[in-house]
Amino acid sequence: MASIIEQLINGLRSGSIYALIALGYTMVYGIAKMINFAHGDIIMVGAYTLYVAIYGLKMPAIAAVFFTIVVCSVLGVLIEKVAYKPLRKAPALAVLITAIGMSFFLQSVALLIFNANPITFKSIITVPAISIGGITISGITLVTLSVTLICMVALTFFINKTKAGSAMRAVSEDKAAAELMGINVNKTISMTFAIGSALAAVAGIMFVCQFQSIKPTLGALPGIKAFVAAVLGGIGSVPGAMLGGMLLGVIESISKAYISTELADAIVFGVLVLVLLVKPSGLLGKNRVEKV
Repeated sequence: MASIIEQLINGLRSGSIYALIALGYTMVYGIAKMINFAHGDIIMVGAYTLYVAIYGLKMPAIAAVFFTIVVCSVLGVLIEKVAYKPLRKAPALAVLITAIGMSFFLQSVALLIFNANPITFKSIITVPAISIGGITISGITLVTLSVTLICMVALTFFINKTKAGSAMRAVSEDKAAAELMGINVNKTISMTFAIGSALAAVAGIMFVCQFQSIKPTLGALPGIKAFVAAVLGGIGSVPGAMLGGMLLGVIESISKAYISTELADAIVFGVLVLVLLVKPSGLLGKNRVEKV
């Protein structure tokens, strides 16, 4: 029994990282109606930025974390301004290809600067593990779960209780009507990219502290899994992204522990296919009627 609970907790730790990344996917889709496939690579940029801040600029850990979040937020806004804003009225396929191109561009830049060899990174989280009733919970798990909970509560409060959050909800419902009401749509979209990239930076920090290795393709697989989590929960739904991320992490952890490590990814994607066959809009997504 203790082993199952430990696997569930490990799953929630991985799921927390997926959920943080998935929030970026779902917010951008909900407001800009596009899939930002470069979002996963923001995690990689965050990991390298933290490495440079700690070992290159000799920053204290807390300052390095804030520096990483700021750099990733600015990068997210720059990507939106340079790559996506000119394509605001372009066909969806053009935006999709641009997003994939931006993903490879970020990986190539990291490859040129840091080369392909993985860099060992010593975790900045030094919280000791705790034992409760024979169940051991590692320090990185405690910090990851706590940070994710704080981020989710803060984001929910921001979206539901602030003027900027109201603007985001209005733009996601009807961009043209929001503009008529005096909402600056461009500014709202940029803010969405900044917040989503900041969450990806936090996920990157948690990820690199957990696995303690950095390479240019670091963000590829977590990015795809987070996208799956967003679709599983209902892309465009913030609570859906949180639920999808957590579920994905738990399914992955249980599959690795009790079925097969090699089959874990296949099971995760199989569950996605199953859910979409039964409920195409995802677990918490809403079916929308498209106007023609």
